[in-house]
Amino acid sequence: MPAQDVHETAVARYFEAWNATGPEGIRKAVEAAWTQDGTYTDPLADAAGPEALAAVIAAVQEQFPGFEFRRTGEIDGHHGIVRFTWELVSGADGSAPVAGSDVAVVAEDGRIRTVYGFLDRLPQA
Repeated sequence: MPAQDVHETAVARYFEAWNATGPEGIRKAVEAAWTQDGTYTDPLADAAGPEALAAVIAAVQEQFPGFEFRRTGEIDGHHGIVRFTWELVSGADGSAPVAGSDVAVVAEDGRIRTVYGFLDRLPQA
């Protein structure tokens, strides 16, 4: 599979995990998106392994019910490293109070090994 296809697939699975619903759905999506030793780190979270990753996703969904993560812009990748931007969009009114950019390392099996997240926009406290 060409590198760009690997990156596109990894990022698609990543968003599927963040938008999965219910504990079982999140768990399955996390296992499809991340390696067993996968990690996620941003200014507000630091998670390693499927259980911790699923817990972070569930916590974000609890904080932002009815919201969906959507990719913005193009995917840029090389040598198993991919970067992309995203926003968290309200299904009710289309507002996007949270936005960011992520850099991910993709393992040989096409799943994500590591994500470094950056928060570019947060709601006012």
